[in-house]
Amino acid sequence: MTQNINEYLWGDLKVGLSSSFPVKVTEEMMENFLTYSRDHNPIHVDKSYAEKYGFQDRVVHGLLVAAFYSTLVGMYLPGKHSFLHGINVSFLKPVFVDDELIIVGKITYLNNAYKQVEIRGEIKNQNGKKVSRAKIKVGMLGLSHGEENE
Repeated sequence: MTQNINEYLWGDLKVGLSSSFPVKVTEEMMENFLTYSRDHNPIHVDKSYAEKYGFQDRVVHGLLVAAFYSTLVGMYLPGKHSFLHGINVSFLKPVFVDDELIIVGKITYLNNAYKQVEIRGEIKNQNGKKVSRAKIKVGMLGLSHGEENE
């Protein structure tokens, strides 16, 4: 499935510009993340262990959830002509398989000298509870209008 990608250029960006997209966390995502991260902490792989500590089920890896901030930057805001410089993420509530998340980003600052964008990100679950927040720094490629095909 091909996904549309935003192609904002530096001149298109404004403080307050925002974007969002939904994601349903699946068992396949958990299995793939486990394969690549090799993080077999029982809180992520053993339901009875997670329940013992008060969780309803296995807890989705925080960095799997945070990976959606990369999707936000690379696909939505700003999109094609950007690259992630840094991210400061907080995990506020656990995420579980089958949770339906909404990932939201809003530009809060533009640094013209370095063509760097600051985005305030947040992720909410299907109950409207904020499960994560982030301060994201994004670099923009040096393209301006009229240069994108050169």
